[in-house]
Amino acid sequence: QVQLVESGGGLVQAGGSLGLSCLASRSTLIMGWYRQAPGEKRDLVATITRGGDTSYADSVKCRFTISRDNAKNTVYLQMNSLKTEDTAVYYCNAQMLDNGYTYWGQGTQVTVSS
Repeated sequence: QVQLVESGGGLVQAGGSLGLSCLASRSTLIMGWYRQAPGEKRDLVATITRGGDTSYADSVKCRFTISRDNAKNTVYLQMNSLKTEDTAVYYCNAQMLDNGYTYWGQGTQVTVSS
């Protein structure tokens, strides 16, 4: 049974910062963060490979930083200069090293107030 457990969501004022983390129960290849605002589709925020290569959505470049600790099977998302449009449920996504399948976390709410 694969588990992805997210933490760190919450309420923050615009311009503030928030950090998310996601702990996987097994070793992973690619890990990433997606987000889904009400009435919208789930969109990619950032991904990071096991080797540390990163990619970001244009809307978060230079504001968000994704990182990982392979020894802890954990991925992080540091979000700075938050905007109200960053408000969404943020989901962790991970491809497992052993079977190659992709799994989702349960999601964590991030709300940015004006």
